[in-house]
Amino acid sequence: MYARDTQPELVRSRVGMVFQRPNPFPNLSIFENVVSGLRFNGVRSKSILREAAESALHHAALWELVKDRLHSPAGVLSGGQQQRLCIARALAVEPEVLLMDEPCSALDPIATAKIEELITRLAADVTVCLVTHNMFQARRVSHYTAVFLLGDDRRTGELIEYGQTDHVFEVPMDLRTKAYVTGQMG
Repeated sequence: MYARDTQPELVRSRVGMVFQRPNPFPNLSIFENVVSGLRFNGVRSKSILREAAESALHHAALWELVKDRLHSPAGVLSGGQQQRLCIARALAVEPEVLLMDEPCSALDPIATAKIEELITRLAADVTVCLVTHNMFQARRVSHYTAVFLLGDDRRTGELIEYGQTDHVFEVPMDLRTKAYVTGQMG
């Protein structure tokens, strides 16, 4: 990413991002929210935008709920639906990697279950990198787990352990990992 010959715009176009709290663009419709990244990248074809929006909304498990109100403001959706809309927006540009920063932290248990089910399905098509402090969630939705703890300088993270999720949780190599995943360290 920081190499002299790297084009950051190209890297950013291959990575989607979903934040902790749903952040749909409030003045845009559901449809316009989904295709905003494509429009930003110069896509103007109505048929391409329509197909991309429908595909992304299907992948985000939202199509059936919004197909008859695509031109309604995004704010009419519930919090969980808004988060899935943000996932659809990230997916519309067909990223290779989807970064998710605690995407369920502001959601109720029902919406959380829907997002977790969605993450599990998406992992077949795109690399999902999920940040969570919820050990139960990490165990439910991930294939691999990386444990980071605050470094000695108290400002940067230090990679403590990485491996298959079951291995990290059941037989961690580092005592700090064991303490963290068992709730002995907060």
